[in-house]
Amino acid sequence: MSEQVQVATLGGGCFWCVEAVLQPLNGVLKVIPGYAGGNVPGVPTYREVCSGLTGHAEVVEVHFIPEIISFETLLQVFMTTHDPTQLNRQGGDVGTQYRSVVYYHNAEQKAITEQVIKKLQPEFEDPIVTEISPAPRFFPAESYHHNYYAQNADQGYCQYVITPKVAKLRQYYASLLK
Repeated sequence: MSEQVQVATLGGGCFWCVEAVLQPLNGVLKVIPGYAGGNVPGVPTYREVCSGLTGHAEVVEVHFIPEIISFETLLQVFMTTHDPTQLNRQGGDVGTQYRSVVYYHNAEQKAITEQVIKKLQPEFEDPIVTEISPAPRFFPAESYHHNYYAQNADQGYCQYVITPKVAKLRQYYASLLK
């Protein structure tokens, strides 16, 4: 096995949630929270991105081994552990920074993303509105955002928003966990 590492850049609301859901997957080497897709110069900060004025989305950069977990499987988990039918929000997190987005790194990722969305659409009552765009520059988030759920699982937001998503992951994708 060559174990060539690939990168996926995904946004599905708060990056703490997406990080917590994707980290435990077998074949995922690391998940880095950050920002992408903005339209202002310089390195964005959390405060600036949360203002909604920079155009950035909260995303994660996922480093994975496709021989262990395919991009398609990674996307299926991602798409079914957040609500891809909500435009610019996830639950109480509202704004363009919380948009559902797949930033593809090559033509194959774009094609797979389109196929997965088409395949999953019948499972949702409303249309999937996940943005599909070429991967822009990625900016890692400030260090206190990394491994946030693992370090703050007792915090209120984690308990009420992230823990149910992790429970859903364990219920439906137990065979994919490390």
